[in-house]
Amino acid sequence: MIQTINPYNGEKLAEYTEDNSRTLQKKLEIAQQQYEKWRFTSYDQRAQLILEVAKLIRKKTDKYAMQMTLEMGKPISQSRSELEKCAWLCEYYAHNAEQQLENEYVKTDHFKSYVSYEPLGVVMAVMPWNYPFWQVMRFIVPALMAGNVGVLKHASSVMGSAQLLQELFLEAGFPKGCFTNLIIGSKAVEQVIKNPIIKAVTLTGSKPAGSAVAATAGSVIKKTVLELGGNNALVVFKDADLEKTVETCIAARYQNTGQSCIAGKRLLLHEDITAPFMELFIKAVKGLKIGDPQQEDTYIGVMSREDLAIELEELMNRSIEMGAKLMVGGNRDKAFFEPTVLTQVTSEMPVFKEETFGPLIAVTTFKTDDEAVQLVNKSEFGLGVSLFTQDLEKAQKLVPRCSDGAVFVNAKVSSHPALPFGGTGISGYGRELSHFGIREFCNVKTVVIDS
Repeated sequence: MIQTINPYNGEKLAEYTEDNSRTLQKKLEIAQQQYEKWRFTSYDQRAQLILEVAKLIRKKTDKYAMQMTLEMGKPISQSRSELEKCAWLCEYYAHNAEQQLENEYVKTDHFKSYVSYEPLGVVMAVMPWNYPFWQVMRFIVPALMAGNVGVLKHASSVMGSAQLLQELFLEAGFPKGCFTNLIIGSKAVEQVIKNPIIKAVTLTGSKPAGSAVAATAGSVIKKTVLELGGNNALVVFKDADLEKTVETCIAARYQNTGQSCIAGKRLLLHEDITAPFMELFIKAVKGLKIGDPQQEDTYIGVMSREDLAIELEELMNRSIEMGAKLMVGGNRDKAFFEPTVLTQVTSEMPVFKEETFGPLIAVTTFKTDDEAVQLVNKSEFGLGVSLFTQDLEKAQKLVPRCSDGAVFVNAKVSSHPALPFGGTGISGYGRELSHFGIREFCNVKTVVIDS
């Protein structure tokens, strides 16, 4: 039995009976049967259904937003923003997928030669709780537009959102089997991956989860795409516009109560501007509205689970023992964790080395551009980095020196349907979104024709 719990008040929301082996197999067989039909639908048919999904998301935003807020504590205004982004994603692929997957003709010594992009089949997604709708949509929308079908293993704590997603696609007119929610726990993932019906797997989650999924998929030679979190750096050079940069850094770190893989978790400040920057930054942190995630003006809600808040507290305390200075916050009450700022952080401290998945930022100073780059790259993660400077020529010279999957200048790292999303190092491999993402689960087929 899978239970969902409201992290704000600890109340049980719902219970879901897990799929047994027979039910699971039946769901996979229906998905495979549907794939054999879906793969031959036209792009126009697929696009019309995807656009209907976008319409329904906007029509039912309040219902879907409340479900997310109840299940994982996301402030309600941010839940609505997540849903609007999902609708935008639908529209992007509905209008661009056909062009992204059209045959690419290559000039060779043959009469005709080209590359085609064809679907693989049933793709499994293992998704996390922090963006219950968005994480799933950025997988299933391009997968369906490419002619694949998908099955979802969502985080148990947001099973209600998973069920609503399945209902959404059915209501939009997608045939049964195009998108199927599997009501299973993590122990059943290996069984599903090894099922011959599954042709590929995508996962967003932790390093241990990614390693386990990759190992299982590798044992049966199946393609994987992994997005495994980040430890993004926010690098503020001495010529940065301080007020604008503070505003951006606050959003980069504390949005979604800090529970984001692309959050700016390490704040690297040039020593010449550290004092004025921190004065503005701490004032902004203290001004963040903390409270009931169902209230419109709440910016910092509750963390998704108490054990995650405890883990964050432990990382903080270990770093303080090593010499970090607590400037603001630091208090925890069950799953609530105050917006927290630690300064005098060194690269050997846990809050610098590990992913702090919650509302805590680690502040480190640097003297030179070279030192800043070294600090950026002194991480096993490599999802994204933000550089703040008015010298755009310098920024562009620093871009290739940063090993992350994305570099944003004077902006926080974010995902955009038209741009590839993914990381390096233990942040994973493969890309989501854009034409790169839709092609990940395609057979890139060489076709040669001679007269």
